Amino acid sequence: MDKKLFEELVGSVKEAGKIKRGHKRASRTTEIKLPDVRKIRRKAGLSQSQFARMLHVSAKTLQNWEQKRRQPNGPAIALLKVVDSEPEMVLRTLHQRRAA
Repeated sequence: MDKKLFEELVGSVKEAGKIKRGHKRASRTTEIKLPDVRKIRRKAGLSQSQFARMLHVSAKTLQNWEQKRRQPNGPAIALLKVVDSEPEMVLRTLHQRRAA
């Protein structure tokens, strides 16, 4: 490995350690506001099992989200935001039967 590249890599690792220990601020941070899954489910008027089926996740996964033991990932967060803003439209769309 090129010596200069190696020194840059070591410098980056040291900087990451300082940031992790709180001795330095990160140059960029990204915060994702997680949706309140229980509130969204109740707004949609569904039981845990119904809501889990609608989202295509297990009831246990939904319970973990609601109890903050786990967090939904990107696509699930996006769908939860849509359900939160337009629950009737999502319910209507997801419960439509497809024509044969």
